[in-house]
Amino acid sequence: MIETSAPVEAPAPGAWEELVTAALLGTDRRTPPGGAAGRQAPTALLDEAAVETVRRRAGLCPAPAAPRPRPAPEDPRPPLPAAAARRLTMLLADRPGAAGGGRRGTAPDLMELLPQWLAAAGARGYAAPPQALPALLDAARGRTDLRSAVLAFAGPRALWLARLNPDWRFALRAAPGGGSALPGPEEADRVRRLWEEGLFAERVALLAAIREREPAAARELLASTWATERAEDRLMFLDSLRGGLGPDDEPFLEQALADRSRNVRATAAELLSALPGSALAARMAGRAAACVAVDHTLGTPTIAVEAPHECDASMERDGVVPKAPTGRGERSWWLGQLLEAAPLGTWPARLGGRTPRQIVALPVADGWQGELHAAWCRAAVRQRDARWARALLGAPAAPEAGGPGAVSLAERARLLGTLGAAERADWVADFIAAHGLSEAFQLLGVCAVPWAAPLGRAVVDALNIARDAGSYPWSFSGVMGLAERCLDPAQASRLDGLLAVPDEAHDASPGAGGYWAEAFQRLVTTLRLRAAMAEELEPAPAGRPAP
Repeated sequence: MIETSAPVEAPAPGAWEELVTAALLGTDRRTPPGGAAGRQAPTALLDEAAVETVRRRAGLCPAPAAPRPRPAPEDPRPPLPAAAARRLTMLLADRPGAAGGGRRGTAPDLMELLPQWLAAAGARGYAAPPQALPALLDAARGRTDLRSAVLAFAGPRALWLARLNPDWRFALRAAPGGGSALPGPEEADRVRRLWEEGLFAERVALLAAIREREPAAARELLASTWATERAEDRLMFLDSLRGGLGPDDEPFLEQALADRSRNVRATAAELLSALPGSALAARMAGRAAACVAVDHTLGTPTIAVEAPHECDASMERDGVVPKAPTGRGERSWWLGQLLEAAPLGTWPARLGGRTPRQIVALPVADGWQGELHAAWCRAAVRQRDARWARALLGAPAAPEAGGPGAVSLAERARLLGTLGAAERADWVADFIAAHGLSEAFQLLGVCAVPWAAPLGRAVVDALNIARDAGSYPWSFSGVMGLAERCLDPAQASRLDGLLAVPDEAHDASPGAGGYWAEAFQRLVTTLRLRAAMAEELEPAPAGRPAP
């Protein structure tokens, strides 16, 4: 005869939640349900939780199995060479801070080389190894600067994985249409449906893609829903017109000058001012020319400036912001905006037929030179005018370490961005030769990678001079880090003579010699590693297996 136990009572509604609450608050503050108080309460709580856990599991009813996920899509690109795949694993295994703070020693910073490796692998059209996709997505989740390159290299299988793991959902947001291909301008129905029903990020991506291929079609698509868009969305959409900006965009932008959003009006005015032949540019030229002239009564031709006395409604409509920032005079604020928006072609005719270099060299009366030249700097950057940029930059060896119009290193960097890559590198190389590295960090950041040979030599020579002078070594760590990523690996052989610990002068920073030797050793090691990385990405010659 089988003896049966007494039936187990059904749990009270909310029993599990009561147990969790008692555990969180503590048994001294909340007596467990059905348990004893006092010293026995913690044990009673655990016993009751164990019983409740078994009861909850036993009460689960079988459910239909979830459908299997669809197979991952094929990636038609060629696989990575084996050596490059091993290198990728090493780069992804490195983690910032793994070696602790303080001096880095001679080991390369592999995570800082990962963006360069991804760009090189992507340019060669390789597919990511399937087993590396989780680590790639983890790296992109932690570093937003990697996301674009990672998703391009990882391909469609990364998006397939992202749909299965909430931690990687950023990939779906970053990929237009969640990874689905964007329709082309010829697919009118799909374009219209995505534009009217898609998420904001999808619509931005769609507009940018169509703008790149057919600027007019993108503008017409935007105009079709412009009146019903939110102000913040109108601003983002309007910004997408920067690519391919041309005279045909003027009527739409002129209408946007009457927008109810001040930010939209300002962006429309900025875009119109970048079109030297636009009606707005002509209006701004007339206003600016009325404020600036050459005064011949002072013996030496001098630029005289008369700032506007008011900001009228027509100026506001054309994008002039009437309220000046705190600490800035209203009249100088209005003047700067007029000069920045006026076509630079206005000034040679207005100022006696002089060239930009001659205009910049003229003295300016009444302390207006800084305001005038700074506004011309902004205009040169906005209008991508290399002639004016050269004039405002001045000679790289100028005593003031910059041109007459460059009010800051950031301004100089923006002016350099209007020049070609070779000219930019030569200017920065001459700047470093004349002034050293203390002010060159921002300027180096706008130079093409790898640095051209003259620029690379200038940086290495300046670092060597700083070392021999016993300079405080840690103040050059930023430039040294840039050099590791940007120097041409062919420069490594020039550095062999700098690897020894130098004799320290009596006034040198303590331990500086050892730091410099470590830093140069790390630089050489990193350059040779970059050379090896590039070689590993090259396909093996026909008939010979990859290493």
